[in-house]
Amino acid sequence: MSDLAWNPYVRDCPTRQLLDRIGDRWTVLVIGTLHDGPLRFSEIARAVDGVSQKMLTQTLRALVRDGLATRTSYPEIPPRVEYELTDLGRSLRETLAALERWATANMEAVLEARTRADAMV
Repeated sequence: MSDLAWNPYVRDCPTRQLLDRIGDRWTVLVIGTLHDGPLRFSEIARAVDGVSQKMLTQTLRALVRDGLATRTSYPEIPPRVEYELTDLGRSLRETLAALERWATANMEAVLEARTRADAMV
């Protein structure tokens, strides 16, 4: 199927699932955390404040399944597993970094808008 056939505005298009994945806050934060290179699960968990073990596990599995990250298991004692962005994941990181910059640059304006809207209710 050519990329012209993918249309997220069509109900059954698989791009909707992909948009759900990349629009998820944990995905954004995990991809940002993995930007500098491979990390172990515990290192990612420490870097992404507030993520539960369950959500981090689900997010990492989904990133691996979608080809955005790799999981490498090393036969050591104790066992060591590292996660790293693939080329595809790194290409998405650039887009997500722009989204992060927009969010931090515009948070004050959003908070002000929320305050005004809440005052009208």
